[in-house]
Amino acid sequence: MDKQSEYIEDLRTIKKVMEESSRFLSLSGLSGLFAGLIALAGAALAVFTLLDGRLLLSGGFFKESTGQEIYQLKIRLSVLSLIVLVLAIGVSIWFSYRKSVRKGLKVWTPVSKRLLLNLMVPLVTGGILIIIFYLQHNWQLVIPSMLIFYGLALVGAGKFTYNDIFYLGLIEILTGLTAAVFPVYGILLWCFGFGFLHITYGLILFRKYER
Repeated sequence: MDKQSEYIEDLRTIKKVMEESSRFLSLSGLSGLFAGLIALAGAALAVFTLLDGRLLLSGGFFKESTGQEIYQLKIRLSVLSLIVLVLAIGVSIWFSYRKSVRKGLKVWTPVSKRLLLNLMVPLVTGGILIIIFYLQHNWQLVIPSMLIFYGLALVGAGKFTYNDIFYLGLIEILTGLTAAVFPVYGILLWCFGFGFLHITYGLILFRKYER
């Protein structure tokens, strides 16, 4: 009986070592939870301080503003987006680092490098395209592009971390395509994709892998 228990324990150890060598397991569910909360807070701030409380973007929304007003709005939205991005990345790194220390996992490994590469290619490509749309006043394409390219990044990164990230990426892509078809609901769909989905998947990851 003791030998059988030792054999099972050895198999578990081997499985754990193989998982740690092929997947990035330091990703914390709390990262997604707090990133989602930050996204919702940023969206609320944008809607109620910059967009006059409008959740629906009608076709003539920006035509009502002068060129100078649109320019100022661009600057303010850019600054707010940058703040939200920095905060979201910051809390993600912090919680993942804290988890890695607690579980004795290495953060910077060959797997994490491949994960980062698969994340950055779609994100950088999408970021450049979004800036082009932004400068050309193609507002209706900005939110769908954010969601779609972010989803593509998660799908690519899902091979190197928890499988749940892959499915989150697929839902983000579908949300982005929906935003492209119904641009009037762009802000609501942005809140769903970057806020609600992050919070939901953060809680799922936390319950499955960290409790």
